[in-house]
Amino acid sequence: MAASGEKEATPGRLPIGQLLGNLLRLFRAELARRGEGGDDLEGIRPAHLQVFGTIKAGGTRLTDLAAWSDISLSAMAELVDDLEQLDYVERRPDPSDGRAKLVCLTERGWDAMREGRRQIGQIEAEWAATMDSHQFDSLASDLQLLLDRLDPNVREGYVAPVPRLGKHEAA
Repeated sequence: MAASGEKEATPGRLPIGQLLGNLLRLFRAELARRGEGGDDLEGIRPAHLQVFGTIKAGGTRLTDLAAWSDISLSAMAELVDDLEQLDYVERRPDPSDGRAKLVCLTERGWDAMREGRRQIGQIEAEWAATMDSHQFDSLASDLQLLLDRLDPNVREGYVAPVPRLGKHEAA
């Protein structure tokens, strides 16, 4: 029985942490599967999604990447080192603290983000097709509302990558 003020999980569903954790696992596995062997994502392994999923548009400190991904600092440093060698990220001085470094996307990193967003759109469309599309949109909106209320500043740093203009579209 739940203590006063606590709510038990609704019968017939997993607790929210298990729902979110398992959906994230399925999502990352599908995104990694789609990216395997793609020229735009050469060298990116599923573990690298820990970086791409948490890096902010203006760059992110290594310690924050590790904390937000819930992995050790040394494991995150290894992932960032891999991505740096592949030219997806670079370390730059943090303008707010000259002693610190920011991990920032390179142009190749932004290209990978654009391709990832394209693939994410496909995954979302396929997931939406497994249920009524209105239900999926409502679910996503409700999750966004919950996130906004629990962490109102989280959206600030996540900026969608601008589509790259093709040669024939450049001004």
